[in-house]
Amino acid sequence: MITPILRSPELRAVEARHADADPPLMARAGAALAAAIERMLPDAEAPLLMVAGPGNNGGDALVAARLLMERGVTPAVVLAGDPPRLPPDARAALDAWRAVGGEILDEIPERNWALAVDGLFGIGLTRPVEGRAAALIERINRLDCPILAVDLPSGLCADTGRVLGVAVGASRTLTFIAGKPGLYTLNGPDHCGEISVDTLGLAIDNPEGCLIAPALFQTHLRPRPRNSHKGSFGSAGIVGGAPGMAGAALLAGRAALGLGAGRVYVGMIEALPVDPMQPELMLRTPGDTLGRATALAVGPGLGDSAQALAQLRHSIAAPLPLVLDADALNLLASHPVLFAKVSRRGTPTILTPHPAEAARLLATSTGAVQADRVAAALALAGRSQALVALKGCGTVVARPDGRWHINASGNPGLATAGSGDVLAGMITALLAQAWPAEAALLAAVHLHGRAADDLTAAGTGPVGLTAGELIGAARARLNCWIAAETSLDHSKGK
Repeated sequence: MITPILRSPELRAVEARHADADPPLMARAGAALAAAIERMLPDAEAPLLMVAGPGNNGGDALVAARLLMERGVTPAVVLAGDPPRLPPDARAALDAWRAVGGEILDEIPERNWALAVDGLFGIGLTRPVEGRAAALIERINRLDCPILAVDLPSGLCADTGRVLGVAVGASRTLTFIAGKPGLYTLNGPDHCGEISVDTLGLAIDNPEGCLIAPALFQTHLRPRPRNSHKGSFGSAGIVGGAPGMAGAALLAGRAALGLGAGRVYVGMIEALPVDPMQPELMLRTPGDTLGRATALAVGPGLGDSAQALAQLRHSIAAPLPLVLDADALNLLASHPVLFAKVSRRGTPTILTPHPAEAARLLATSTGAVQADRVAAALALAGRSQALVALKGCGTVVARPDGRWHINASGNPGLATAGSGDVLAGMITALLAQAWPAEAALLAAVHLHGRAADDLTAAGTGPVGLTAGELIGAARARLNCWIAAETSLDHSKGK
């Protein structure tokens, strides 16, 4: 299943196209919310708090409150808005709530609530929360009960995941029509809890953004023919490993082996005879590696020497699928003419910056990149004419044509030295096995996060998880996906 992700202008356009829907969108959202509340309440007598805001998000909550009242649940409703100034649909929802005997409270009563529903603000919030609304959010956050956010936690920017002053920390978020970028990136995952999407019966055709899921690359999850040899699975090349940074290149090489590249050549700037932990790696000079690889990653531990710059120039000129990471990106940022050559390459190129590296490439600040991660990733993809994975909480994958994805797998265990080097090696392994560049990038990014999730679920991490541990977990997860697809094919008689 593919989950579309829409930014606010796109959501407004969808809402406008369905303004005359029957039943209306607010009625659908209220019904979906009421059903979710019933599933979360232990029984009809459990004390339920609902906080409704001054817009249509509050209207959704009021519709749900009325439906619950009609079913024997009596919620306590706090309204953080002036009734005469409510939008027409929300005002109608308020009148309907009062018509069934519902009351409006000014403040949250002191009580042991079974569930609190945050219906204060939706996608329209663009400025910091202040005054009474901020006080209500702080009060909600102090409650000792689960919190269900309507559409998104109040105080969170729907498009960016920025906290606008103060934001609700929800246990669960029920979002409508489609996902929103702010739910999945930057601060969103720390505030949303478990996210579920109710489309309200609407189909989103050909969205620009969506959540990364195995369905996006499942056609490439195929078992290997029995009649195979190492040459069947390509040759991954890694160029880097300057003095003092050999580990970065070795981690990338080990990851490429773990994800199935037939051969892995590691072009070390600092010559090493062998990797004693992974003797299967062939340690060569950067030039020899470039001549043998069918897909190449440049940057892990590359450094900023004249030799590093020369190797980067040769790699950009080579007609190979190319992953540019770490020091390769920093060199591009300080050599604009060379950066311009990236956009003219005739073979697939992938950039994997963290926010500071992206900021250098875009000649802006890290804060500006983080302020709108989707926009920054798209800007870099357009400038480089390459696929971009902007790493961080909710990695954003952007294409030069304006389409983008957000990855929701992963956890804080990935915030460790060498994690990005492992990702670069994983991408290169899939490229070496002739995966299309976009599929290779989406699969590696999602798999990287799933590996961390699997390790954490098994008790390894997130605290103290190391980059090298990701490799075995990623290999296991990839083989699990392939086995599942193979089983499905057999069940269909393929």
